[in-house]
Amino acid sequence: MSRSVPISLIFAIACQTVALIWFVATLRNDVDANKMELVRLETRTSKVEEVVQMQAVTLGRMDENIKSIRVILEGMARQK
Repeated sequence: MSRSVPISLIFAIACQTVALIWFVATLRNDVDANKMELVRLETRTSKVEEVVQMQAVTLGRMDENIKSIRVILEGMARQK
């Protein structure tokens, strides 16, 4: 090794390399965790969409039932 390259420079480069490897490993771990969370959220979103669809159908049925009851009650009111 040449004396023109200080040992502290080599140490600094080694420390930066270790820090970079640590950062990339942490970043990869975060990406994997986010990927798993996205899959979980997609599943929950699908279930919520199914429930909302069922509620919309139920609400439509209730609306039709209320209309029928209103027609019956108006008919009864006219007969009196």
